[in-house]
Amino acid sequence: MTETATLADYLDVLLETARIPDYPGALNGLQLGNSGSVNKIAAAVDFSSRTVAAAIEQQANLLLVHHGMFWSGTRPLTGRRYELLRSLIENDVAVYSSHLPLDCHRTFGNNVLLSRELGLESSGTFAAYKGFPIGVRGSSNVATADLAERARQFAARQGGVTVITDFEPDAVSTSWAICTGSGASADTLQEAAGLGVNTLIVGEGPHWTAVEANEIGITIIYAGHYATETLGVSALAEHLAQQFHLDWIPIHAPTGL
Repeated sequence: MTETATLADYLDVLLETARIPDYPGALNGLQLGNSGSVNKIAAAVDFSSRTVAAAIEQQANLLLVHHGMFWSGTRPLTGRRYELLRSLIENDVAVYSSHLPLDCHRTFGNNVLLSRELGLESSGTFAAYKGFPIGVRGSSNVATADLAERARQFAARQGGVTVITDFEPDAVSTSWAICTGSGASADTLQEAAGLGVNTLIVGEGPHWTAVEANEIGITIIYAGHYATETLGVSALAEHLAQQFHLDWIPIHAPTGL
């Protein structure tokens, strides 16, 4: 058993939480305390009634998530939100969330772990947010069809589906970039084009990005927002459990997106 504050402080330093900028609703760090100690960690992509219920069922008292409690902004704590908060407090479950600090981490980050999962070796960074690079990039001699199939199989294991824009049958992903989650945007497409990237791997993106990708000669592999962000929280929870001699469990709650 370890003090909750000790775990939160350790994660804040490891992930450089105070240094990495993020969206206002992220509120990275310890979002909900408990009575003061942790003996079991549950790791999930999203904070939701499904993941909270699973954490309680598994008798975890720290829920480690990528998308936290306040993702959709400040709302009244009434109805289902009140019941969800009450269940956390009554069952003594703390909540720690890490969004972009986890995405960009060079050991436990979603982007670097996804590159390894797909058999790619990163050699540079990609997709800066307020001056901090979030994604990774590199070069390879992997056929685009093979890379797309690796992504498809990975996403399927996470309960998702993969969409790939057009590419020639003999195309090779000589230069690739990864930005997990909502990774396809005007900024990432422009950056990819400027870097000579011919294969962009993301979680999801607006419809127009698929149209634009064809226009500028980039293949986009949309491997799913949920699927591409499953790796970081599990790796982080496993590390935390080993470091502090705690139990941990992954909670799988795919959204289909």
